Amino acid sequence: MTLNALLFQALNGLSSASGLFFVAVGLSLIFGVTRIINIAHGSLYMLGTYVAYSLVTKIGGAVGFWGGIVLTAVIIAVLGALIEILLLRRIYRAPELFQLLATFALVLVFNDAALYIWGPEDLLGPRAPGLRNAIEIFGRRLPSYDLFLIFVGPAVLIILHFALAKTRFGRLIRAATQDREMVGALGVNQAILFTSVFALGAALAGLGGALQVAREPANLATDLVAIGDAFVVVVVGGMGSITGAYLAAVIIAEVKALCIGLGVVDFGFVTVNFSKFTLVAEFLVMAIVLIVRPYGLLGRPQGPVRSIAEPEDPIRPATPMLKVLGAVILVLLLCLPFLAQGSPYIVVLAIDVLIAIIFATSLHFIMGPGGMHSFGHAAYFGLGAYGAALLVKWFAAPMGVALVAAPVVALVGALLFGWFAVRLSGVYLAMLTLAFAQIVWAAVFQWEALTGGSNGVIGVWPKPPFDQAWVFFLLTLALAVIAILLLRRFLFAPFGYAMRAGRDSPLRAEAIGIDVKRVHWLGFAVAGCICGIAGGLFAFAKGSISPETIHVGRSIDGLVMVLLGGIQTLTGPIVGASVFAMLQDTVMRQTEYWRALLGGIILVLVLAFPQGIVGAINALVSKRRSS
Repeated sequence: MTLNALLFQALNGLSSASGLFFVAVGLSLIFGVTRIINIAHGSLYMLGTYVAYSLVTKIGGAVGFWGGIVLTAVIIAVLGALIEILLLRRIYRAPELFQLLATFALVLVFNDAALYIWGPEDLLGPRAPGLRNAIEIFGRRLPSYDLFLIFVGPAVLIILHFALAKTRFGRLIRAATQDREMVGALGVNQAILFTSVFALGAALAGLGGALQVAREPANLATDLVAIGDAFVVVVVGGMGSITGAYLAAVIIAEVKALCIGLGVVDFGFVTVNFSKFTLVAEFLVMAIVLIVRPYGLLGRPQGPVRSIAEPEDPIRPATPMLKVLGAVILVLLLCLPFLAQGSPYIVVLAIDVLIAIIFATSLHFIMGPGGMHSFGHAAYFGLGAYGAALLVKWFAAPMGVALVAAPVVALVGALLFGWFAVRLSGVYLAMLTLAFAQIVWAAVFQWEALTGGSNGVIGVWPKPPFDQAWVFFLLTLALAVIAILLLRRFLFAPFGYAMRAGRDSPLRAEAIGIDVKRVHWLGFAVAGCICGIAGGLFAFAKGSISPETIHVGRSIDGLVMVLLGGIQTLTGPIVGASVFAMLQDTVMRQTEYWRALLGGIILVLVLAFPQGIVGAINALVSKRRSS
């Protein structure tokens, strides 16, 4: 690679950095002030590309293009303000993670809304008037629009910097980023401040999407890609730091551009295709930065946030009535193969529900009692599934051996990843777990010789007698019961109490001799090991495993299951996983726009049960007992 080629790739990286910066800086401002993890921020970026496409193609001309870009930012800002006023303002008193669940529901709704309005085809807008040519730089031709984008990013960064430093609105944003409760105590109207910041963040996302319409096609997959990139940039740069966001965007874009520029390199003893690293480059950068600087490049420790949510009751053992109800449900499940002889699909669906329960309860073990919010739990599901499937494929291992190996492989992964993750907290811990999950995903996707790449591993069917659905169902039921009882045993053992003590008061726990990091690390390992059981069962239930199965979407599904049921009890993830799996299966078969319908149902559940389904039932029972 020549020096000119390297410098040209650096210019390409700078033009891509502007797009990353626009979507990330809005997310950073919103999180810094409101503490909301807005998963729907990527959807606002995606809608920006679609709205801009419609405006610039229908109006036409230079006025239509550049006016359409500005008008798109205004429209998305209004949409962001409506989201904050109509939805988020109603659930500010709910636990913070429920706000994440509500914004995830918006992702589903907006995606199907875009499908309904603009259709499934990719839409590429016209070239920017006045910037349709290319300029020769370093012996290569660089589109003049890319050169324009290189300067737009720093220009917006400077405008935002002066707005935050020199205006009263900017000072309020900076103050709220440090201590929003103090800002409220000083008489500042938090409702207006929150709405304004949310609208500003949405406008920046819409502007970023609109500016890409002449460069990249609008498509329905943009939302999750954009939110993933935005989170990485925000975390690498440091929460609430707009300069850090631009610095991180430049670093990540340059690393990706460098990987593309290097291409295939022969080191003599090994040949490396660096272009494949673009799938995981930003996550590698994020993992390294978080390990070295836990609060990002230019970030600083967040001030303490005094929660306005209702205080949580301590987790208590099941009541006698609940144990009886659990026994009745277990008996009914044992009878299910006989009761469902006329509809074999019910048994297949029940297997999926039980696997989802194991997955969700293992995630709840570190989220609830451990207080560690993992966005990458699919990694251990994938390690278990691939561990079992590869043993069958390469060594013709029996199903029993493969199912034993699945949790062991996941345990090794959880011990490795957990050692780094438990040294962080809050959203930084969540993003590091996401980074590790994406690294696992990229490894199985690109290591084609071992894992089959995008085709995955097929032919992983159980041998007799487990090839019959009802026998495999009973095996899954037995392992699900064992997994739940094992987690319950840990939860109410001294180990579980130590884990909860480390969650609620780390300093006091350390003072009485509890090694909090060690306890949380072991909790991470236990959860990963149990999750591996779900992965192994999944591989045999479906007969195959592919990278799509362990993508970030599965981690988000796990979060939804836990939050939907309620995080305060062990029963919560069991109920949440059952409801979510059955809803997903039922709704998908009803309409093409099943995501919007599912998102609407989740929104209704969030508004009706802000503490989750089980949490709401417990609150109702307590209220009746006290009255």
